[in-house]
Amino acid sequence: MLRQQVQELLDEALNERSDLFLIDLEVKADNSIHVIIDGDKGVLVEDCMFISRAIEHNLDREEQDFSLTVTSAGAASPLVLPRQYKKNMGRDIEIITSDSKKVSGKLENISEDSVVLKWKTREPKPVGKGKTTVIKEETISFDNIKEAKVIIKF
Repeated sequence: MLRQQVQELLDEALNERSDLFLIDLEVKADNSIHVIIDGDKGVLVEDCMFISRAIEHNLDREEQDFSLTVTSAGAASPLVLPRQYKKNMGRDIEIITSDSKKVSGKLENISEDSVVLKWKTREPKPVGKGKTTVIKEETISFDNIKEAKVIIKF
């Protein structure tokens, strides 16, 4: 019952703020509610406050006692929705495929069902000694992605 109420309130708030989207909603048996959101241009503290108020001000604590936490998807959190890939276009990401293969590169393109990564690598020259720099590209379908994370560089 509580989960359904929270989901409806979240849907209303996210319809009002189309730049924000839901990553995860968890309502535990002890009525602790945990909401994780993301945004097309990132998430500010004010955005978390907006979502928190949209939920908290419309639930009656006299009816049900609850705790509420609204957070943003962290910088090191895995990408779970295609919309998150769009906002990270041009950044370096690491993908682990369903068969546990690791692919790292710049996110070059996104379609409805896949992403394209590009990267440079050094390979032996076809003729002679030494190595040459080659640009590689791989298309990975969303169905084949086990985990994807943005590579953070300092």
